[in-house]
Amino acid sequence: MQMASMAQTGENIDRRGSMWILDQKLDQPMEEEAKRLRNMYKEKKFSALLVLQLAFQSLGVVYGDLGTSPLYVFYNTFSDRIEDPEDLIGALSLIIYSLSLVPLLKYVFIVCRANDNGQGGTFALYSLLCRHANIKIIPNQDGTDEDLTTYSRSVFPEQSFAARTKRWLEGNAFKKNALLVLVLIGSCMVIGDGILTPAISVLSAVGGINVGHTVISNDIVVLVAVVIIVGLFSMQHFGTDKVGWLFAPVVLVWFILIGGIGIFNIWRYDSSVLKAFSPVYIYRYFKRGGRDSWTSLGGIMLSITGTEALFADLSHFPVSSIQIAFTVIVFPCLLLSYSGQAAYLLKNPDNVVGAFYHSIPDSIYWPVFLVATGAAVVASQATISATFSLVKQALALGCFPRVKIIHTSKTFHNQIYIPDINWILMILCIAVTVGFKNQTQIGNASGTAVVIVMLVTTLLMTLIMILVWRCHWIIVLIFTGLSLVVECTYFSAVLLKVNQGGWVPLVIAAAFYIIMYVWHYGTAKRYETELHSKVSMAWILGLGPSLGLVRVPGIGLVYSELASGVPHIFSHFITNLPALHSVVVFVCVKYLPVHKVPEEERFLVKRIGPKSFHMFRCVARYGYQDHHKKDTDFEKKLFDSLFLFIRLESLMEGCSDSDVSSLLGEETVQSDNTNNDNTPHSNLGNTVSSSDSIVLVNSLSHANNRISEIEMDELEFLNNCRDIGVVHILGNTVVKARRDSKFYKRIAIDYIYAFLRKICRENSAIFNVPQESLLNVGQILYV
Repeated sequence: MQMASMAQTGENIDRRGSMWILDQKLDQPMEEEAKRLRNMYKEKKFSALLVLQLAFQSLGVVYGDLGTSPLYVFYNTFSDRIEDPEDLIGALSLIIYSLSLVPLLKYVFIVCRANDNGQGGTFALYSLLCRHANIKIIPNQDGTDEDLTTYSRSVFPEQSFAARTKRWLEGNAFKKNALLVLVLIGSCMVIGDGILTPAISVLSAVGGINVGHTVISNDIVVLVAVVIIVGLFSMQHFGTDKVGWLFAPVVLVWFILIGGIGIFNIWRYDSSVLKAFSPVYIYRYFKRGGRDSWTSLGGIMLSITGTEALFADLSHFPVSSIQIAFTVIVFPCLLLSYSGQAAYLLKNPDNVVGAFYHSIPDSIYWPVFLVATGAAVVASQATISATFSLVKQALALGCFPRVKIIHTSKTFHNQIYIPDINWILMILCIAVTVGFKNQTQIGNASGTAVVIVMLVTTLLMTLIMILVWRCHWIIVLIFTGLSLVVECTYFSAVLLKVNQGGWVPLVIAAAFYIIMYVWHYGTAKRYETELHSKVSMAWILGLGPSLGLVRVPGIGLVYSELASGVPHIFSHFITNLPALHSVVVFVCVKYLPVHKVPEEERFLVKRIGPKSFHMFRCVARYGYQDHHKKDTDFEKKLFDSLFLFIRLESLMEGCSDSDVSSLLGEETVQSDNTNNDNTPHSNLGNTVSSSDSIVLVNSLSHANNRISEIEMDELEFLNNCRDIGVVHILGNTVVKARRDSKFYKRIAIDYIYAFLRKICRENSAIFNVPQESLLNVGQILYV
């Protein structure tokens, strides 16, 4: 499917209508095409065997962080020893209900349903909201984008609660910016957790060497942890698929071991710990301990770390696989493990430091130690993969500098590897491990990051439930209220430990936040300036067919961020050079708040000015999970769309009113049949859309004999120009703040944004433009 639109003259290309080309195979039967589209765009159905296979793989990618929490939760909850057995029962009860309310109820069964066509994370939630409300800061969307197959949105009754909420959000720029800031904070905290989780997991696992072997110094433990961390990040380039198959057996064995050890300890030491399933012990715990019990929540909070990574990693696996793995294996094994440790500590209250390793039977100590070390390495994979996914989404939505993204799987396009981010995470992780050298302070830092992300997700989910799911306000109130009660309680506890390591994720998140916000701010200002300085169509028309220049053979592809109008870089170019190519195509690559734009709907082609000008616009649209193809593919598909546009433009002009009427009647019948088959959109299939009607391309194919000689001449002319050569014209734009700008704006634009643009990838690298065909046009924009 190729999409195109046409007009004869004028800057507003849609005045006389548009054509959307939805398939090049003009003779393909409508029924087969509808069936293909249903299979492509409806929610992908997985066989039972594949679901179980992916559930197994998800253990190695998603659940490592949650699974290794038993290594350090009790150690971070109680300092040296447990004074009162009732405190242990209360802490265990808190762990049980935290796991039940947050990972199980909130995330696995509610938040995971808020995925954007299988994509998870804070940016996926933000993209959903951007489609249902006009809250995107960079206004590069138009009405045609909403007709994409993957662009689904709801229509609200004017007086509904959802409509009022939508109008409130769209009310002013401050609310839009506040929502973006909230999303960036949540994303930065996930990145911070991606740095802290490998440190605490590996350090806790390797620390088992010292249990009963105190002759080994802590420096040796730290050194071994650093070596393992380096190895972990070095193998990320193999990809999530291969890493998942490698890690999943280790995690499965780990869960079986900790569950079995938990059952053994409950039977051997004290089965009375099972009374912790009664929530009354939570009340007694806080009543008896007071402030100390409240402070200990920072350690208990670690039992649910990794939950946000579960949602952010959703793109790698279907929701059903995530749910099966958690409910069947992860959740019961974690409950048994914590209960078993508590049973052991009831009889050995002085062994709270290294409680997990102390509770292991001596006969299997070393095998469990090896598996624990392997599981700790796996635990880091969840947050690392989540960080890669979030950075990819942030980059696509204009909130992160351009970095190299490698797709590691031909089968699963969502599995990616980002070298620059990988090595930055490794360096920061090593710095945290060497700097703290103990689990307690790293645990405090990790708890701070996790609880902030959870609060952000709750606030975004509230808007999702209102605008996307259109839930009754009572249901929204119940969900938001329960979530905030639990998470604000934990948040108040971790605030007390900010000076004990909790400041680390705040510093890391602040650094990434400055990078992301300044990049988005600079990008938005640059777009606004280019939009306001674009060339008027009257000026173009006044130049005449030659544009006032010598038209040399060849095709010039002028890249611009504008999806409409003629960019200022064009006037700057022709003002300084006396010649221009015979054919000019303005190419705009833009990202939309959707997870993916199908290849068949990638390009939107329009004509600029009269035919004699030979000027076109091609808008290439991408979702935040899409990636650019090689330049040969991109260029070929662009020209295929252009040639098909010219052909159908001539066909539409050659059809009489009676022909169009008969075609419309035939299409109506086909559309009704398509709707009965529950296709995702009524305009799917081999169609050409105009502003007033939809006409079958299959029917238009019968009018091939009406192709004019003029059209054939233009196609031949374009082919000849293409054979002569294609030149890619990119703007080498320097962005500066105006002299009268405020101090903070000059700092942001002239220093931070300028520095980020220097170190990020060039547009030519992103588009894979060959250097011998590249022409850079320099200009300065004052924003």
